[in-house]
Amino acid sequence: MAYQPKPLDTSKVELTTELLELTEMLAKNTHDVWAQQRLSQGWTFGPKRDDTLKHHPSLVSYEELSEQEKDYDRSTSMETLKAIVGLGFSIAKK
Repeated sequence: MAYQPKPLDTSKVELTTELLELTEMLAKNTHDVWAQQRLSQGWTFGPKRDDTLKHHPSLVSYEELSEQEKDYDRSTSMETLKAIVGLGFSIAKK
């Protein structure tokens, strides 16, 4: 395999309390965007994932997800925020 992922090193980036709170809001939005896309493709809730029938157990509100599933969205959101800050950008609430 030739592909070698090289994500930004964000291990030393520290997020402010305000940005840590933003992480949870972004995680919920990430889930909602994913769910909206799935629903528009004809997927529905099902107790087990079935790609043929287009059933997915995560087609529920963010609040109903397991902590493990929420952590996936949280990690994506937090790493995105860390990358933004690590690249020298700032995020400010209006």
